[in-house]
Amino acid sequence: MRIQKVENVNKCLEFIRSRGVNLTNIGAEDIVDENLKLILGMIWTLILRFTIADISEEGLSAKEGLLLWCQRKTAPYQEVNVRDFTYSWADGLAFCALIHRHRPDLLNFDALDKSDRHGNTQLAFDVASEHLNIPKLLDVEDVCDIAKPDERSVMTYVAQYFHAFSELGKVDAAGRRVAKFAEVMESVWSMQNDYERRVKALLQAIDNKKAEWESSTFRGDYADAKKQSSEFNNYKTSLKRTWVAEKRDLDTLLGNIKTKLKTYDLKPYHPPKGLTLQDLDNFWKDLLAAEEKRYRLINAKIRDIKEKLRQDFARQANDFQAKVNAISHELTLLDGDLDRQLAHVRQLNTRLGPLADTLEQIQRLDDQLIEANIEENDYTIYSADDLSFDFALLEQAMQKKSAFISNQIVSRNMTNLTPGQLEEFESTFRHFDNNQTNSLTSVEFNAALASLGIMYEDEDFVGVFAKCTQGGSEVSFEQFINFMVGVTEDRTSGDQVRESFRIVAGDKPYVSELDLKQSMLPPAVVSYLSSTMPRHDLADGYNYQAYLDSVFNT
Repeated sequence: MRIQKVENVNKCLEFIRSRGVNLTNIGAEDIVDENLKLILGMIWTLILRFTIADISEEGLSAKEGLLLWCQRKTAPYQEVNVRDFTYSWADGLAFCALIHRHRPDLLNFDALDKSDRHGNTQLAFDVASEHLNIPKLLDVEDVCDIAKPDERSVMTYVAQYFHAFSELGKVDAAGRRVAKFAEVMESVWSMQNDYERRVKALLQAIDNKKAEWESSTFRGDYADAKKQSSEFNNYKTSLKRTWVAEKRDLDTLLGNIKTKLKTYDLKPYHPPKGLTLQDLDNFWKDLLAAEEKRYRLINAKIRDIKEKLRQDFARQANDFQAKVNAISHELTLLDGDLDRQLAHVRQLNTRLGPLADTLEQIQRLDDQLIEANIEENDYTIYSADDLSFDFALLEQAMQKKSAFISNQIVSRNMTNLTPGQLEEFESTFRHFDNNQTNSLTSVEFNAALASLGIMYEDEDFVGVFAKCTQGGSEVSFEQFINFMVGVTEDRTSGDQVRESFRIVAGDKPYVSELDLKQSMLPPAVVSYLSSTMPRHDLADGYNYQAYLDSVFNT
């Protein structure tokens, strides 16, 4: 039996030596003979070789490496100070700190009673055994009740913590690696999804814009064409530029996706059909072609509208001027019976209303020409201002002609006035009719009477004016002539007027402008008389006698 035991032990020792363990001073017989000292030495050698020797921490190995690892892991705990594998472990806190550092969920280090050496050590052994699969190689008494715990025993037990947490670290590392891989895959998927979504959105936006251009129509006026031109220019400086930037970003994004996949040795990404960069380039070429078509269409429409505006304006302007010239010509040809002339003038006046409407249309066309920046028009020589001026002259001529004929009819019927009186009254009326309405306001009427030597106090004049106008606001020519007939019939003749001028002149054979002003005549009357009376040959004044001789019958 002994020989068999020795042979069996030798086989074991040969295996141990084949694993690189150097066994000295021990043989199979020592083990069979139960040489405890040699056997314990060999066991420590095996422990040192297979449990501790492969421990490494910053270049230190075995005991020194394990000690450094313990010191680093327990450094955050103020109550723990690992200096060796003997006394530093006697209170159990170092074991608890190692567990808490790696698995804080297994015990609450802060809640420990730091003075309970046995309780802390027992807690650490129990937790390590139950949750970390670390066998209880030591008893609490081996650590707490011995003056100096066995260094090799503590070292062997602590090495179990190192390996347990190293395995845990490997699992953590593997988990981190898997998590990083998942993050990479999620990032790549997100980038791919973002690329496809943005390409679809860009292609759809391009399609929508092209469809909008295809369906758009023109109203036919310059404002609408210019609005569409402005919208197109705004598209090119805003929306189009965002698309250009987006297209370049998509190029970059796809390049980043390919680079990232290659970096992590993943299969390359190929965008789905219709979403490749080539598809995007094809869409872009179609967009540029649609832009060119749209641009040319708008410009052609604007040119056509401008040309049509020129022609429309010229046609109406030429026609309008021809009608104005025709009416003016008819007005100059009036002759014969006064009643017929007046009827003809009134008939011509009815043609001014439609012409005024036409002038408004021409003005609107001119506004459109200004809006379209059209300054030249080879189809006509007339401008809107020219036509407005000519039409205003025609209206004035029509008004004056009508007033003149009407006044002539009134004068013709006044048989109780001499031709000289009629001429004087008519010229006076025309002179003070400042706004040429063929009627006099109260101020104009008062000035006209004063120029004829007829003056009233303010209170009396109000009644005279009301009676003359028959309650109206202005005196017509006929009312003025009738008033003057009445005044002439119940007033003295030219002798009294001559006497009045003599008094104003201060018995001089002439009257000066100063004499007229000092007689409190209205400025308008002074101006009228100054412009009407002849100058005196021998004095600086007016020959009122010659003037009165020319207007009164001798």
